[in-house]
Amino acid sequence: MLYKGLLPLAAVLLLLAGPAARADVAPRLAPEAAGLSRERLQRIDSYLKGEIAAQRLPGAAVLIERKGKLAYVDLVGVRDPATKAPVTADTIYRIYSMSKPITSVAAMMLVEEGKLSLDDPLGKYIPAFANVKVAVEKKGEDGKPVVDLVAPLRPIMIQDLLRHTSGITYGFFGVGAVKKMYVDAHVFSGDFDNAEFAERIAKLPLAYQPGSTWDYSHSTDILGRVIEVVSGKSLYQFEKERLLDPLGMKDTGFYVTDKAKQGLVAEPFPNDRHIGNDAEMNDPRVPQKWESGGGGMVSTIGDYARFARMLLNGGALDGKRYLSPKTVAFMGANHLGPGIVPGPYYLPGPGFGFGLGFAVRTEVGVAPLPGSVGEMSWSGVGGTTFWIDPKEDMFVVFMAQTIVNRNRLRSALKNIVYGAFEK
Repeated sequence: MLYKGLLPLAAVLLLLAGPAARADVAPRLAPEAAGLSRERLQRIDSYLKGEIAAQRLPGAAVLIERKGKLAYVDLVGVRDPATKAPVTADTIYRIYSMSKPITSVAAMMLVEEGKLSLDDPLGKYIPAFANVKVAVEKKGEDGKPVVDLVAPLRPIMIQDLLRHTSGITYGFFGVGAVKKMYVDAHVFSGDFDNAEFAERIAKLPLAYQPGSTWDYSHSTDILGRVIEVVSGKSLYQFEKERLLDPLGMKDTGFYVTDKAKQGLVAEPFPNDRHIGNDAEMNDPRVPQKWESGGGGMVSTIGDYARFARMLLNGGALDGKRYLSPKTVAFMGANHLGPGIVPGPYYLPGPGFGFGLGFAVRTEVGVAPLPGSVGEMSWSGVGGTTFWIDPKEDMFVVFMAQTIVNRNRLRSALKNIVYGAFEK
């Protein structure tokens, strides 16, 4: 797709990979045509360079598109503090939970084909979940916490997996009896595939009654297994054939097995690799059987921009349709009804609900960051983030590898982007 006098995005990113990148490409960007201030957008570059100089960030990549115009691209710093190799357009990042929207889109493709339904019980596809119990934590006679296991009031539905209301949880952050059970069960031990992982999770109790509470969880990992059962293919095979290859997301997958590309993997500072209670950043150069639909993918700034643009376009890109615009709008609606309680770790935050695979902004105010009602967004624990603002016909993709500073960086980026609007 040409940008009305601009280079196609692929050509822009190719130029950005070269040594004279910024000087060559900058005149070809069109922030003014996109209704954004060129001068104010340069605050992003200044801010990121300040973070890099302060040793809070090795490097980063940013891409902003609005009204069909490529408004801003910035590649700054190094992709690996050890090698000092610069950030380039083909730098590969662990995107962690930004895998979730990709898996969710893949699932909705099966829904559109009538092969999967949001009101199907999970046990229909993974029988072990038909017998799952719910943990009820209370004080025993000695005052210490004890756990009773009770039957669920209703089964886990496919919709619950997409909106994190399944009662499944994560064990690597937060506190609670079920979270401790996840840690004690060593659910990540060994070399396991999606089928084995689903069986491991099904043996553990739910933290909440299905449909009652938003709790961030392995729900999307289990959804990945459902996709395998329905399609008869591995999660990566299905996504590669139906979504990644057609979209041109050639460097997006679960592992970087091509030795020629392994040097492109971005790395954080050595002291910035710890995730939550018991996890460290993985090494995507070491392939395993598990294909985590909830947090296992890697991608580049250009690849994820194509995915975001497809969603902003209502499910189509370059003449090919992946989802109906009605389905995309349905995914971008708030699926947390009045009976669903935000859990103690409600990551969407104030002013946001949750759709099918990402947070959905429900109010202009309330949240401490600017944006529009209808915004769809999500982030990765490794430092990446993206958001789509349909009202402003805009999407933003940010790639970096920092766990410690990720939230502060996202807040600053959003403030600077919306502060650059001219109209």
